[in-house]
Amino acid sequence: MPRSTNLFLLRLAHSCRLCIQIWLRCLLLAALGVAPSAVLAAEAGIVMPKTIAWSAYPTGTGGYSQAVALGNILQRQYKTNLRVIPGRNDVSRLATLRAGRVHFSAGGSESVYAQEGILNFASRIWGPQPIRALLSNFSDSCSFSFATATDANIRSVADIKGKRVTFVQGAPSLNNATAALLSYANLTWDDVTPVEVGGYNASIDAVLNDRADVVGGACNSPPFLRIEASPRGLTFPAMPHDNLEAVARVRARLPWYVPHIAYEGPTLPEEGLEVFTSAYPLLVGLDTSDEQLVYSIVKIMHVHFDEYKNNAPGAGGWTMDRQKLEQAFLPYHPGAIRYFREIGVWTEAAEATNAANLERQRVLQQAWQQFLPTAPEGYQEFEAAWLAARQQALEAAGMITLADSL
Repeated sequence: MPRSTNLFLLRLAHSCRLCIQIWLRCLLLAALGVAPSAVLAAEAGIVMPKTIAWSAYPTGTGGYSQAVALGNILQRQYKTNLRVIPGRNDVSRLATLRAGRVHFSAGGSESVYAQEGILNFASRIWGPQPIRALLSNFSDSCSFSFATATDANIRSVADIKGKRVTFVQGAPSLNNATAALLSYANLTWDDVTPVEVGGYNASIDAVLNDRADVVGGACNSPPFLRIEASPRGLTFPAMPHDNLEAVARVRARLPWYVPHIAYEGPTLPEEGLEVFTSAYPLLVGLDTSDEQLVYSIVKIMHVHFDEYKNNAPGAGGWTMDRQKLEQAFLPYHPGAIRYFREIGVWTEAAEATNAANLERQRVLQQAWQQFLPTAPEGYQEFEAAWLAARQQALEAAGMITLADSL
């Protein structure tokens, strides 16, 4: 038999073996609920089911729009459907995650409050949760800063002393953020005139109607355009990052807030403004979230970043070079860490921060388990007793208590 014929038969046999291997992998992945079209992706470590789900803020928000943009990538590249379940409030977004109705949650500071077992999560049915971070979005805007009426002549946080500042009823996360930013200038609520309002939009109206001078919100919050267009005008005071003591005061109250340059928002200068921000959206799971799925979604969001970054407002904030791994306040999921190590962005500092965050969760979980057997029955009594036990446990461990933020 000619040598060329032998080579042809050998190549044919090898091709058949490859076909059989791929066919067997298709059968295996199908049994696991993975689309056969994901076989080639699996070769690169990406294994996706036919459908995944995550919770997000309501329709029309940046977080929801970004999830939809990513969903288009998942459908086109991996034949995976992403179901986005909108949640009206902090608890509902994480309740679906804890109940297993969604794989992940794309929210905001509620993930930190859930880890800590505070505010809405200080009840018997919640307590401290084993939250695990996947990726953070730090956009060109900011998650929360002070917007002031220009005619109030506020050029720095120190100038807010004695001014009228909105206090939103039933919104502890907004009011806590206000208190934290006031601490930049060593101010507290006692140094300003609180103006109670019934909601976020009402706080904007308070400024427009000259009942208040300062309101907090995202730098690119659309309602701020109303203040800008009004006779009062709009000004964002800067919070220079070179004032290290001021930065430390803010982060002592809200450790997940980080120094940030904001470029996106009305009246912001072209060179940007030094402010603080927190991740929004913050994509999280639980300690029980599947490691392979976490690895796959983190890798997809990184590899396909250029394909969705311009398809939703703020989506550019998912870029890997903005992850701030060394400044995180939540521990990362092992699946995410595996990918970070793979691409060389997981540093010794990030590892040390992550270990500290895991230890914090261990202290909180232990305090919760010790507290429950003798906990009071009444809701208010239960919350007060738990917050005291929590603070005592964190103080004993030499950790930030966040007591001033409650």
